[in-house]
Amino acid sequence: MIDKLVVIGVGLIGGSFACALRKAGLVREIVGVGRGRGNLEQAVELGVIDRYSLDAADAAAGADLVVLGVTLGATAGVLAQIAPVLGPRTLITDVGSTKASVVAAARAALGAHFPRFVPGHPIAGTEHSGAAAAFAELFLAHRVILTPVDETDAHALDVVRGLWEQCGARVVEMTVDDHDRVLAATSHLPHVLAYTLVDMLASEPDAEDIFACAAGGFRDFTRIASSNPEMWRDIALANRDALLAICGDYRARLDTMMQALAACDGDALEQSFRRAKDARDRFVVPQANARRI
Repeated sequence: MIDKLVVIGVGLIGGSFACALRKAGLVREIVGVGRGRGNLEQAVELGVIDRYSLDAADAAAGADLVVLGVTLGATAGVLAQIAPVLGPRTLITDVGSTKASVVAAARAALGAHFPRFVPGHPIAGTEHSGAAAAFAELFLAHRVILTPVDETDAHALDVVRGLWEQCGARVVEMTVDDHDRVLAATSHLPHVLAYTLVDMLASEPDAEDIFACAAGGFRDFTRIASSNPEMWRDIALANRDALLAICGDYRARLDTMMQALAACDGDALEQSFRRAKDARDRFVVPQANARRI
C-alpha cells in the first residue's frame, strides 16, 4: 500500500498510472504536480488525483513514491527540485521514452537517493495528452521496460515492478543502451516519419485537396503526428545519436526502394513489400490480438 503517491506531470501516462493504482486499491492519496492549474483542477474533478500542488518539492515531501511524468527536457530540473526533500525510503521512478539522459540526470541530482531511482518506460499510449486522456486500463497487456543500473536498489526495483504488474503490464528489463536503440527504431523513428510526412503535405499549395482525399491508411499512418510536439522534440534530442543512426538506415532503404521504382523493378518492390508484410504478421499482429483478450 502506498500512503502518498506523487505524480509530477499528470498527463496520459502519469495520470493513467495513478488511475490504475487507485483501481487496484494500492494507494491512499495521490498528489499531482504540474505547471498548468487548469489541467490539475480537471485531474481532481475526474478523480485522477486527490489534490495538487504547483511546487514539486512541496508535494514530494513525505512521499512514498514519486513518479516523473514530465517532458525529458524538464526532468533534470524537477529532480534537482525534489532531491532535498526526499525521505530515506522514498522511491522514485519515471516514464520517459529515453533512458540514458534520464539516468544521467538522476545520478547527478539525487546523490544518496539515486539507488532508489528505478528508470522505467511503459510502451503504451495514445495521441492524446493531459489529465482528461488518462484511464486505468491503458497498460493492460502492454510491455513496461525497466532499465536498472548497477546502483539500483533491489527492493526498489521489486516494488516498482510489482506496481506495474498490478496495472496489468508485462514487465521486462533491458540495459539503458539497448532500450534507447530499440525505441529509436520502433517509436522515435515512426513519429519522425509521421510528423515529416504531414508537415510536407501541409506545405503543398493544394494541401486542402490532398487531405480531403486521405483515407484510412493515411489516418492510421499519421495518427501519431497528433502527439504532443514539445514532448517529441525532447525525445528526439535526448535520443539523438540512436535516432540519427536509425534514420540513416531508413534513408538507405528508401534510396533502394526509389532505385527499384525508377527501374520499374516490380519483383524487388514486391519482395520488399512481402518481407514487410510477413514480418508484421509474425511479430506485430499477435501482440495486438493479445491486448484485445
